[in-house]
Amino acid sequence: MKVYFIGAGAGDPELLTIKGMKALEQAEVVIYAGSLVNPEVLEYAPQAEVYNSASMTLEEVLEKIEETVADNKIVARVHTGDPSIYGAIQEQMDHLHEVGIEYEIIPGVSSFLAAAAAVEREFTLPDVTQTVIVTRMEGRTPVPEKEKLAKLAQHNASMAIFLSVQMIEDVAAELTKEYSSSTPIAVIQKASWADQKIVKGTLEDIAVKVKEAGINKTAMILVGDFLDTEYEKSKLYDKNFTHEFREA
Repeated sequence: MKVYFIGAGAGDPELLTIKGMKALEQAEVVIYAGSLVNPEVLEYAPQAEVYNSASMTLEEVLEKIEETVADNKIVARVHTGDPSIYGAIQEQMDHLHEVGIEYEIIPGVSSFLAAAAAVEREFTLPDVTQTVIVTRMEGRTPVPEKEKLAKLAQHNASMAIFLSVQMIEDVAAELTKEYSSSTPIAVIQKASWADQKIVKGTLEDIAVKVKEAGINKTAMILVGDFLDTEYEKSKLYDKNFTHEFREA
């Protein structure tokens, strides 16, 4: 029997991949990441025994997986967004590898991608930036010294900041060490959910706006000139640009 690690997407249940849906349809036990996963996703596994991992320890999750596989049943371990980003799946996969349990990872649509869609912006504009930095502010979980927010901000690239909106004043202060205080920033709470909320501003005023909006969790922070700037059009579709599939 196999264990599926499934990225459930950012929130909208229709962002679940077809492959993820098919795996859920087969699953006899589902262990999902609590309030971070839209419960509508579980409707693809109506016959499954369901466990909410928000109240479980790592050991309890692994024990349930092992018990299920021993009973010749299929397990779906459902994570929010894409499980490879802040999904805490490596420790689970390493254990399954050690005990000889087969598993497969099914990618999902991360919230930083859903957030860009929500504000209708492209991270990689040709003459603005070609780099996207995905990171988080240091909190109860530390980050390596070389990855402190102010150091990453030196690139002035497009940035998606997870798990940090509750520290929005500190985020803005760290970013302003390298970005201009007028740099645009957007906070998207529950991107792609029905109750999605968007707050836009600059590094100078975003903390006040976020607090006024009552946003203190489950939000993505996007920062960079890509959010509001002039830009050159892509060469890909430029009539004067020759490439493998088209003559200028």
